Amino acid sequence: MSVLDLIALKTQQLPPEMQQEVLHFVEFLNNKQPQQTNNAEDFPRLPNIRGAGKQYITYVADDFDAPLEDLKEYM
Repeated sequence: MSVLDLIALKTQQLPPEMQQEVLHFVEFLNNKQPQQTNNAEDFPRLPNIRGAGKQYITYVADDFDAPLEDLKEYM
């Protein structure tokens, strides 16, 4: 008998209130698992050469290199 069969059998023997608790616990365990993230293979890899992202980077602000006001205390 598989683990799932044993869980189903034991759960059916419980009163409905406790079956609801089992369901909540299973949902808790599902939420506790790390969510599936996007793999690096899902995104195109840019070659490591100068200008490789030219078609992807369409705008750079004129003050891109200017110090940020929020970080003045750290400079």
